[in-house]
Amino acid sequence: MQTETHRAAVESYLVRIDVGGLQLEGQLEMPGEPRGIVLFAHASGSSRHSPRNKLVAQTLRQDASVATLLIDLLTPEEDAKDALTSTRRTDISLLASRVVGICDSLRAGRRTHGLPLGLFGAGTGAAAALIAAAQRPDDVAAIVCRGGRLDLAMDVLDRVSAPTLLIVAGEDTAAVDMNRKAALAMTCARELSVVAGAGHRFEESGKLGEVSGRAAGWFARLMPAVDTRDEPRG
Repeated sequence: MQTETHRAAVESYLVRIDVGGLQLEGQLEMPGEPRGIVLFAHASGSSRHSPRNKLVAQTLRQDASVATLLIDLLTPEEDAKDALTSTRRTDISLLASRVVGICDSLRAGRRTHGLPLGLFGAGTGAAAALIAAAQRPDDVAAIVCRGGRLDLAMDVLDRVSAPTLLIVAGEDTAAVDMNRKAALAMTCARELSVVAGAGHRFEESGKLGEVSGRAAGWFARLMPAVDTRDEPRG
């Protein structure tokens, strides 16, 4: 991992993670003494450069004191080819396998080893995150899905053990119905959170901020900060 910038007590690293022989690029941002790390699984067509993803990640760092990893699930070469075919970015099994590989790398990483791991998934990325969580039940501490295509993960929902927050737009009735059915299929601790007045992409004023705040609250609750005040001092 290579240091790129340092600002406001947040260390930022450009990282390349090997998954199945491919190098996936991401941005790891670590506040001082993070309580955990949240891996972002993007929706199809999105990337680590998305201003929306960056806004949510910034809120998580500031309000929940977690590190964040925004990472592309396709290589630049794959993404360029996929711009015409959209085959890989809609291949949920492929995306989920890469999320699993990144999770394994974070669990073993020098900077991230030992940190509780959370997943934030949007759209098709939410399905990939849930499938990955079902495959790594002992590694994932908490999940947040925003506008998730949970119909693509229905077969594994009963195997997800991490507490899961499902955030949906109130005006997107199809997504509300889909997420409500998914919540009923899950056996883990879960909560359906409807953002009133929001459309499918949460583009209305302040709505993405509501998403970010609810996500930060979820991760802060599921990844409690360690209190070292009473620990013995040498």
